[in-house]
Amino acid sequence: MLGGMTEPDRTLDPEDQKLITLARSARARNGVPEGAAVRDETGRTYVAGTVALASLRLSAVQTAVAMAVASGAKGLEAAAVVTAAESPAAADLAAVGDLGGAGTPLLLAGPDGVLRVSAEA
Repeated sequence: MLGGMTEPDRTLDPEDQKLITLARSARARNGVPEGAAVRDETGRTYVAGTVALASLRLSAVQTAVAMAVASGAKGLEAAAVVTAAESPAAADLAAVGDLGGAGTPLLLAGPDGVLRVSAEA
């Protein structure tokens, strides 16, 4: 189901917590509104921030997914975004679903790194 959201289970798998930590670091390091990290089918991670150029605008999730695709990833196991938003953007869920397939989790955490929402693409 596109955009299925549930209240998060506060006990995260260590690999999922790592995605949130990486996303939070990207957000802080680059001074951008969002940071994201995705894990591909081999366990590799890709970390990105929001892209806001005059000619190109991508969310952090879209950028991380694009980086994974450009590096040869064939699928996603999970994605995470750190943002002030209360819920994941439809475009982010779509990007995660495009590479990961239906049911791929997108974890949304606040700037403090606390998980707010666990959604499925």
